[in-house]
Amino acid sequence: MNMQPDRVWDLPTRVFHWLLVALIALQYASGEFGFPSMRWHYLGGYATLALVLFRVLWGFLGSQTSRFGDFVRGPHAVLAYLAGLGRADMPRRAGHNPLGGWSVVAMLASIALQATTGLFASDDISADGPLVARVSAATVDLMTRVHAWNRYVLLALVVLHLGAIAAYAVRGTNLIAPMWSGRARDVDARALRFAHAWLALGLAMLAAGAVWALVAWGEAG
Repeated sequence: MNMQPDRVWDLPTRVFHWLLVALIALQYASGEFGFPSMRWHYLGGYATLALVLFRVLWGFLGSQTSRFGDFVRGPHAVLAYLAGLGRADMPRRAGHNPLGGWSVVAMLASIALQATTGLFASDDISADGPLVARVSAATVDLMTRVHAWNRYVLLALVVLHLGAIAAYAVRGTNLIAPMWSGRARDVDARALRFAHAWLALGLAMLAAGAVWALVAWGEAG
């Protein structure tokens, strides 16, 4: 058993993760309870969209454990993982397991959908997304309805995510600590490649600039 913690998660991935947690909490509170105000709901939505765009770019250009190619596996790998869950000698993979990888994809897709539809959503009273004026009334109606029901999909995915963390904790595996520190014990000893933090900063700036340009274009209409 390896008693020395191995580096698993890079700093950009961890910062992304915890910022996303904070933003989802902000979005839920402002959208459901009106506190803080809807102005913060929109600002949080723009930040969330920029974060998701960054994560997609990082999923192709970032560190090994953060790349989609490292953790998005086919049905056979997922079934093999599920079949081995009860084995005490099953090795713990550095990074996302095959099932967890697909949960990441589902979560990112739902968050991206929620943030994107919010750009076109309207309550027909005082809250309009910045791109409402750029599309037809039918499109606004569709986007508003999708934005409304997808929040339940996202909440369900969050509950499943928390349930998986709790299930692993019961089995003695702490998944939260490695996402905080970047290091984990008792993982497979494969060599991992880590991308430079300056690349992450550049991609984050690119993502933020793209979202800012999109919102500015919408508001100019």
